[in-house]
Amino acid sequence: MTLTTTAVLVPLLPFLGAVAGLLLGRRAPGFVRPLAVLPTLAAAVLTVTVAVGQGTGPATDIATELTPTGSIPIDLALHIDGFAALIAVLVGVVATCVQIYSTGYLRDDPRYPSYAALVSLFTSAMLLVVYTGDLMMLLVGWEVMGICSYFLVGHYWETEAARAASLKAFLVTKLGDVPFLFGIFALAADAGTFRITGILGSVAAGGLDHPTLIALLLLAGVAGKSAQFPLHTWLPDAMAGPTPVSALIHAATMVAAGVYLVARLLPVFAASAAALVVLAVMAALTMVGSGLAALAQDDIKRVLAYSTVGQLGYMLGALAVGDRGAAVFHLISHGAFKALLFLGAGVIIHAAGTNSLAAMSRMSGLARRIPDAYWTVTVALLALAAIPPFAGFFSKEAVLGAAEHAATGHAHGIPGAAGWTVLVSGLLTALLTAAYATRLWLLAFKGKGAEAPDHGSQPVAMNAVLWVLFVPTVALGLAAPFLPGWFDGRSLAPTLTTSVLGTGIALVGGLVTYAAWRHTTALAARIPLGAVVAAPDATPAIAEEVAIDIHAPAYGDNAGAPDPADPGRLLLGPLQRHAAVGFHLDAVYSALFVRPVRAAATLVRFLDRAVVDTYVRGAGTAPRLLGAAVRRAQTGNVQTYLAALLAGSLVLAVAAVLVATGTGA
Repeated sequence: MTLTTTAVLVPLLPFLGAVAGLLLGRRAPGFVRPLAVLPTLAAAVLTVTVAVGQGTGPATDIATELTPTGSIPIDLALHIDGFAALIAVLVGVVATCVQIYSTGYLRDDPRYPSYAALVSLFTSAMLLVVYTGDLMMLLVGWEVMGICSYFLVGHYWETEAARAASLKAFLVTKLGDVPFLFGIFALAADAGTFRITGILGSVAAGGLDHPTLIALLLLAGVAGKSAQFPLHTWLPDAMAGPTPVSALIHAATMVAAGVYLVARLLPVFAASAAALVVLAVMAALTMVGSGLAALAQDDIKRVLAYSTVGQLGYMLGALAVGDRGAAVFHLISHGAFKALLFLGAGVIIHAAGTNSLAAMSRMSGLARRIPDAYWTVTVALLALAAIPPFAGFFSKEAVLGAAEHAATGHAHGIPGAAGWTVLVSGLLTALLTAAYATRLWLLAFKGKGAEAPDHGSQPVAMNAVLWVLFVPTVALGLAAPFLPGWFDGRSLAPTLTTSVLGTGIALVGGLVTYAAWRHTTALAARIPLGAVVAAPDATPAIAEEVAIDIHAPAYGDNAGAPDPADPGRLLLGPLQRHAAVGFHLDAVYSALFVRPVRAAATLVRFLDRAVVDTYVRGAGTAPRLLGAAVRRAQTGNVQTYLAALLAGSLVLAVAAVLVATGTGA
């Protein structure tokens, strides 16, 4: 089997599995799980085959015209190079893990057949985005992922939160997709082709007439799909969906698509210094803002969601300083440990017996009940905090090293302002990342909340997947010396300056958070049972927890208030209440867009009912009244008709005489 044929089968197999799952899900339920797992597993194996066959050699680029358009043709094209091959492996492996995990997590869910089919379709769409060599075909996969995310996030559609989250995800991403579409059209118009190789060739020859406009239009779509400021607000709310879906979206699909697009078309963005600065500022705001927000969240999945937003900011920051190797390396590394974190969070939630009980401040006794999740999640959090020797350290240091390289003026064509922006915000985010990772670990595994009822052991499939993802989380950093040949040839080895700064800052963040936790825990322990007022020496952050009973049960219908022993409240102080709601960005959007649109809709509805409908009803009423009047004249009496005829004739005769008299005069 040739490399081309193998590559074609990669997105095709999950697609066929999705179609078969939708058709046979109700008629043959015994085939649902095999149809969910086996095609995705086969695709994952084939991605490895393609990666081995492609290696570090020249890119594989073939195409056939899909249909004549009369102007710019649309091609069925494959474009596979080293980093596309590796990202496809990530997508295949994570999707397979999610499908296997879901067989246990959703084993009693009546809508599992449609769920599994949508996950397969989601996977197929992302693989199409990765392998395609034509932007219009990429757009197909891009939009199919948006549809799949709408249905999967709204899987628990009985709840208001899931319905609202799915609609929000769809609308916000589509808000970015509109300028994104125009950006693709403008790019094709300047380059004369939708083919990626043709576009890159045109950029190299200086053939783009509007590089800044094109780059900014494309960035709007990237901001929506990859949840970057200011279009990031949909991602934390998307946690209302099943946890395996969260793992898939955050680790290997959907949000990774935006980063992949910028990496694939990086010369287009590099052609405009202004676009690189905008990208750097967007990444910086996203990194720092999401880090602060993550430190204030109580729901474990929302912490991880804001974490994903920040890590995507790192990737786009690396692209803003012109290093797509560092960006893609962090994308792959992050995909491994973030999938592990979300699936581990699913085990934690499963131990509580429900999808909704994810409040970390109400957890207790989980470390000894779910040891597999405890050890694997601990290592994944160390990787997230960029603690050596785990994968996250090497990939994040590659990003910081690239930013330092650009900041010191050693990156040709990259504005120094972009380098400094990414470097400073990246170091600050490293501090925040270590802080919220430490807080998550302390509250989830060492918390003092009421212990949840024991819901039995976890399914083997769920725990097994955690250990599968544990391997790349630990060992992927060792691949750093071998990856430059797969990318652009730039070294991914950590530099001394950023390694010392990044690791030191991360350790400070973790230790300060631990000290704050010890302080708040000791303070909470001094509050007497049933106390409703904070201790006199409580800090303002703890004093906010007035009128609570810290010993109240934390699970069940009568759940008590959160445990005040939360280091995030102490660390953030007055900023905590603002960070907890995403700095009120949703409220701003509501005031600027949602309310005016609703007011306009109310006005239109009034005009439609009070004005337009009035004329419509009048247009129908007038002929009806005229008809009624004419109907009254139809009596059937011949004498009446003759009398009316004579009267009419008399009137006409008088009128004629008057006219004639007036004419004679």
